[in-house]
Amino acid sequence: MKTTILASVMTAFVLLWGAASASAQQFGTEAEAKAMLDRAATELRAGEAPAIAKFNDKENKSFRDRDLYVFCYNTSDGKFTAHPNPALMGSDIRGLKVGDEALGQKIWDSAKPGAVSAVNYNFPKPGTTNAVPKESFVTVVGGQGCGVGYYK
Repeated sequence: MKTTILASVMTAFVLLWGAASASAQQFGTEAEAKAMLDRAATELRAGEAPAIAKFNDKENKSFRDRDLYVFCYNTSDGKFTAHPNPALMGSDIRGLKVGDEALGQKIWDSAKPGAVSAVNYNFPKPGTTNAVPKESFVTVVGGQGCGVGYYK
């Protein structure tokens, strides 16, 4: 009987631990966002056009993972070249606002060649309307400003 109770308790623990781990992995982490931006920069150095195509490919899990994705814009005119929201494609990042915050201008001003900068802001998680802290890592590679954000 003790063995059955112990087995039941252990099973319940494993199931609860697994559920907690799964929910913790629902959103990307800071380290995963930085790693994705590093991969994106490597791709851009190898060839801008093929890299942008990969970033826009909905099936490419290297550049779209849960809530993590690569966004890019031309450094010449600010127009989005990569983003999962098709409505933003071709629009100027500098005009992107979240509430009263000029988020796009903040990203534009922060992104520099050869460096990774962090931009902090509030943004709703997917499927919600309440803005929560988010951070995007941004850089410039060639003619592209790119970033990857994660929820804190």
